[in-house]
Amino acid sequence: MAGSVRDVTMRWREKLLFEGGAPGRPAILVDGDGAAATSPVELLLLAAATCSASDVVVILQKQRVALRSLEVAVRGTRRETEPRRYTAIHFDFAIAGDGADEVKARRAIDLSLEKYCSVVASLAPDTRITYDVALR
Repeated sequence: MAGSVRDVTMRWREKLLFEGGAPGRPAILVDGDGAAATSPVELLLLAAATCSASDVVVILQKQRVALRSLEVAVRGTRRETEPRRYTAIHFDFAIAGDGADEVKARRAIDLSLEKYCSVVASLAPDTRITYDVALR
């Protein structure tokens, strides 16, 4: 059974600066050394944050939470030696909404990080994933 296929293209601009994205959508800048734009490894954290946050929004809506705000800060810890992949990623979720409580928030986050978020699921299986949640 074949899964869905996604395509992106990337174009070198100068130094270690690239632009790319999905065909027909606005391009994003990525800087290989992180000087002029988000670096590839930072982009991976942003992708994980966005993927998980998208799940959390949908799950909280199904739990009848009227979401007012959702912010996710992510910190990744990388190996010192090559390949310098992430060994641990920590998410800090800040959630505000009518009907939001810690049980609903943790349920939504657990479902995302353990089952639905395809970005997190694509990481090495020994990457330690943790989170904290604050209700506002």
